[in-house]
Amino acid sequence: MKILLIEDDVEISEMLKKFLETEGYEVTTICDGESACEKFFADVYSLVLLDLMIPKRSGMEVMRIIREKSTVPIMILSAKDTDSDKTLGLGLGADDYVTKPFSVTEVLARIKANIRRNTKYAAGAAEEEEKITRGELAIDTSDYSVLIRGKKIELTAKEFGILKLFMKNPRKVYTKEQIYSLVWQDAYVGDENAVNVHISRLRNKIEDNARNPKYIMTVWGIGYKLGELHE
Repeated sequence: MKILLIEDDVEISEMLKKFLETEGYEVTTICDGESACEKFFADVYSLVLLDLMIPKRSGMEVMRIIREKSTVPIMILSAKDTDSDKTLGLGLGADDYVTKPFSVTEVLARIKANIRRNTKYAAGAAEEEEKITRGELAIDTSDYSVLIRGKKIELTAKEFGILKLFMKNPRKVYTKEQIYSLVWQDAYVGDENAVNVHISRLRNKIEDNARNPKYIMTVWGIGYKLGELHE
């Protein structure tokens, strides 16, 4: 497993690199955003560890560039621990958010969980129906593509997972707990923020009017479902 570690704090970078290599990972370290983008697209990585406060290009900008082409798991490492920072990071495509200071064992556990979920998700996609169409909305699970009226829409892995869940079961209403458990493939601990952020981002990308959605409908007091679309 190859990990790209983007961190300008030399002490933290070296500590994580040494620890993760003892666990069997191959770790490439980069200290600035510009080099990080070049390095990411020059190789194949199982996961990206990304600090937000890096020179030349910010961590958010690096994540945006990666997300344009890849659904690789991205874990943010940041000293910023406010809800707004976490919401922004998750909304722009991060899969996880770890605040500094952190324990290396916690980071390792989260790395394993994110890689495991991504691997299972990819393996499961190969066994299921590849193309699903509901009205003007179509997804292809073989290449994670989404089309609305023939126009391609770029989604993150979690956004695609949520949309696929609704597309496969168009009449089912899902609670936030069910969405988190099925898409994140992890135990729900009562934090609705991750689900809310990803639903909001998904609507902004696929709806003509996110304030009056027709694809991702809110069922008040319960959760969400796919809108009544003609198949």
